[in-house]
Amino acid sequence: MNSPPSEDVQALMKAAHDRAAKALTLTCTGRLAWGFQGVTLGRRAGDRWLRVSRTAVRNAGRKQGEGAVGASLLVPDAVPCPRLHGVHDWTDGEWAFEAQAFDYVAQPVVSPDRADLDHDPGLPDAWWDDLCQALGLLSEVDGVRVTVRDEWMERAFPQFLGIPAPATVERVSGHGDLHWGNLTTMPLNLLDWERWGLVPLGFDAGLLHANSLLAPGVAHRIRQEFASILDSPAGRIGELAALAEMLQAVARGWYAELAPCLRAHAETLTGVRPPVPAHSELTA
Repeated sequence: MNSPPSEDVQALMKAAHDRAAKALTLTCTGRLAWGFQGVTLGRRAGDRWLRVSRTAVRNAGRKQGEGAVGASLLVPDAVPCPRLHGVHDWTDGEWAFEAQAFDYVAQPVVSPDRADLDHDPGLPDAWWDDLCQALGLLSEVDGVRVTVRDEWMERAFPQFLGIPAPATVERVSGHGDLHWGNLTTMPLNLLDWERWGLVPLGFDAGLLHANSLLAPGVAHRIRQEFASILDSPAGRIGELAALAEMLQAVARGWYAELAPCLRAHAETLTGVRPPVPAHSELTA
């Protein structure tokens, strides 16, 4: 989904990936899968998938219950996702690296080249049933991390939606990054659990809906499947939080094709035309 980063970053991450593979006794083959700005690099290793990520040393350290490791301990097995088999962490100079070995998932993601959809992939009813069940089970988990913080919402709602932030927010455990590049075709698997945690009710469904606005039939199906959540007052707040996050990405130069649909949908929900910020430095 992401283009390879600069040559320096490629060399850094390839060396880190090789080091992690040796530490975890894995032999990697196949193509390299780059994450956003080269922060992550994944590759198949037989029946495993080895993913290596980097961050500044000052941010190093896995916090209990967070990320993919936390999800492997807290999310029930009935939620379809790759199982974690090993981790390896180290620091090198200014960077801290985290490696994780998961089950290799053979079925493709719904949208391999972009997070949003511009067509209907024709997913079967059983796939939608599995997604609803997975998010329902996940919502009952006792999450640790607050993924979408009140402080961010207090700034993002006025900046990207043109409305005040809500006074109260109902939160449940959620995936936190539910887009079409993180969902496989049948059988369903939810990928990339780094951002899972406590999100506003309706955030996951709202984020997936926002990423489907260029495929009206899919967007309509999401509203049908999650009507009891998205049509509730608390769920509406979660959907607006998802739209604010998407419009923040627009302000950073992403989703140019999707942007008009995002603004139009936000205006439909709020009755207010969203501002068009020149840029954004906010972090969720």
